[in-house]
Amino acid sequence: MATLAPLQHGSLGEALARLRETIAPLSATGSPCAVEKALGGLLFQDITARRNVPHYRASAVDGYALKALTTAGASPARPVNLTPERYSWVNTGGIVNACYDAVIMVEDTSLNDEILLVSKPLTVGANVRPPGEDVMKGQVIARRGDPVTPQLQALLRAAGVEEIPLRTLPRTLYLPTGDEIVSPDRADLLIEGTVPETNSTLLRGLFQQWGYPLDVGDILPDDFMKLRRAIESAIDHYDLILVGAGSAKGKRDHTAEVFSSLGEILFRWVRTRPGRPAMAAKIKGKPVVCMPGFPMSSAVIAFAIVYPLLRHLEDRWDEGEGSLFSQATGTLVLEEAELLMSHSSSPGVEEWLRCQVAQIGGRKFVWPIAGGASSMWAMAEADGLVIIPEEKLECPKGMQVLLHRVKKVSLTNRILFQGSNDPALERVGSYLRSRGADMVLRSVGSVAGLAALARQEGHVAACHLIDPQTGRYNDSYIERFQGDATWRRVLLFFRQQGLIVAKGNPKEIRSVDDFARSGVILVNRQPGAGTRVLLDHLLNEHGIAPVSVQGYGKQCLTHLDAASRVAAGLADVALGIRSAAEAMDLDFLPITEEPYELVYPDIHENHPGIVALLSVLSDPQWRAEVEGLGGYRWND
Repeated sequence: MATLAPLQHGSLGEALARLRETIAPLSATGSPCAVEKALGGLLFQDITARRNVPHYRASAVDGYALKALTTAGASPARPVNLTPERYSWVNTGGIVNACYDAVIMVEDTSLNDEILLVSKPLTVGANVRPPGEDVMKGQVIARRGDPVTPQLQALLRAAGVEEIPLRTLPRTLYLPTGDEIVSPDRADLLIEGTVPETNSTLLRGLFQQWGYPLDVGDILPDDFMKLRRAIESAIDHYDLILVGAGSAKGKRDHTAEVFSSLGEILFRWVRTRPGRPAMAAKIKGKPVVCMPGFPMSSAVIAFAIVYPLLRHLEDRWDEGEGSLFSQATGTLVLEEAELLMSHSSSPGVEEWLRCQVAQIGGRKFVWPIAGGASSMWAMAEADGLVIIPEEKLECPKGMQVLLHRVKKVSLTNRILFQGSNDPALERVGSYLRSRGADMVLRSVGSVAGLAALARQEGHVAACHLIDPQTGRYNDSYIERFQGDATWRRVLLFFRQQGLIVAKGNPKEIRSVDDFARSGVILVNRQPGAGTRVLLDHLLNEHGIAPVSVQGYGKQCLTHLDAASRVAAGLADVALGIRSAAEAMDLDFLPITEEPYELVYPDIHENHPGIVALLSVLSDPQWRAEVEGLGGYRWND
């Protein structure tokens, strides 16, 4: 067969088709396995019973064994009387002696001394389980390709089967590579420029969910010869090899060169985001796939390429219910929802969005979680995936999309919070779940949260907006957005706002006046955030023009994000809350104490999530957690 030119920048479907047309399925083989250890395996051949079930005449009830003929004419009004030699007590599952041919339920009898009064006539065989009633010796009780379930395990043991042949699964090896990665067990030794190797943990979990074995090799450095030798030594022992990273064009990326030196590259780069750097080769007739280094990129290739390839190797491409994609991702529900926000995709690229979902009234909303391909938090938080096809560039707000939901979510008990960010609310989730409810948080800022309530795109918001004209908080903003609707307000607590600076305050920043000093870099919040509104108010009071503040245009969405940038030395100061400063072990200079209010429309008053949330707000344990954060005062 002529060598095919590598497929470059193909779609995921084209890349998978190239693998299927060039890699032959494995020859089916089986290996013996004890029934007790076979759960989840696939039978390699039909299984027959080795004994009858039951293997003796057994009673189906608690009662008395007797001759059916002796019960003729029996009724409650005129019971038949039997002397002791004509009946024998038997428990459910007990042996029915050959001299009897029926069993009467104890409920249909009574005893008068030793005389048995029978009030119901029986036919021969009544309540007697003959040998082999359930399963007969030699009967086929499981078939080739059947999955081994707990129910099947029980049946096999009852039928005298102790060992079964399971279909041999493809053997896969994952080789993590990179000078910058270290074992998570050595996290205490991490230094700048190194990261814990977590893709093997991700892949182990996926393979376990799929029911396939996976071996993980030692971390390999970015070295051509070491990677080549590792693949050469493993290729004869495995059916599939996965290589972690090294497919780009950097000086330390050797995977493509190694693949070319050992075999033929089948495809390089795919038109998907994330996951673009994926690559695959055929070496000694076996597939070797290069997985991108970022976790979400690696997950996309695992779902779209690796799982279908495993099924192809088993020659089980068309087996099973549902699509391969749903099986790979663990999709529980496919549901349509409308985008809560507009989204733009790159031209000619299929995009995988990690999304959350909520239902408000009769509308179901879905929105992507912020975070790039390296964000493991976004992967863990996502309720499911939305795939934007490559021909779709602009996805307007309200567009209907298909969500592959992978988490069990009670949308009727879930509420969507949109509004001002605060770490105290991030600690509400577990308390809500203990009350049978749930809440998803979108930290969009105070103004955007109120606007979302006005558009009926949220159940609850939070705000801390100062009115520069009156100095009062929240009143004018809520009045403007609620219109003719009725909104309820809950003053949750007062919290300290101030200047977050590095430990020891090396820039000697004392007040907002210092923001205009040369060499002082600010990190700001997004427009509409209550903290941004307060900052603009303070700058105006001090006569400082925003354009004169270095870093005024640098934005982040949460207090912790702002504090982390100060901690990392990316900024010298941020306006934020005390709890964020204490979380990052930074210094804090208080400026004001502000009211933090929850707001929700009257129409949601009886929503299970709102009822649970209001209950949590007075929970002593939650309040103790909040107090431990620092900088809060209750409104009691």
